Amino acid sequence: MNRILLVLLVFVIGFGACKKTTDPLIQYNAQKAIDDKIVADYLAANPGLNAKRIDTSGVFYSIKAGEEGSGNDLFTSSTQVTVGYTGRILTSQVVIAQTNDFHPSYRLSDVIRGWQLGIPKIKKNGKIRLFIPSRYAYGPYPQDSLHLPANSVLDFDIQLYNVIN
Repeated sequence: MNRILLVLLVFVIGFGACKKTTDPLIQYNAQKAIDDKIVADYLAANPGLNAKRIDTSGVFYSIKAGEEGSGNDLFTSSTQVTVGYTGRILTSQVVIAQTNDFHPSYRLSDVIRGWQLGIPKIKKNGKIRLFIPSRYAYGPYPQDSLHLPANSVLDFDIQLYNVIN
């Protein structure tokens, strides 16, 4: 009887260790490492972008000389921004969204976290390129309307047309 219990215990422990973790923190950290490597590899392969990291977030940005914009606007969560943009999946450069001649306005608190961190780096009429890990975009949630898979690392070119507080 003890031998059967021991075999069952080994069987349960052995197969229990093989299952995929459901711990959200472990999953988050694993995806964070994947995203950060994707961004780092892309920026290393494109050194001319001179990208800078925004604090410790993992979001990087690039602003070409002379494209910072002008003004002294203060950005808050209620600031309304009017933008033109092209969004791509970084790994494939597949365009997921593009405004062309239409320039939508958004309240800064209503856009993805990567935009909330990046847009204040420029002023009115400025242009910025953002490299956004999935955790600062849509995370593990696919965006079917954009044909965007879960955990997509994004690349946005954004022009800031107007800022309203």
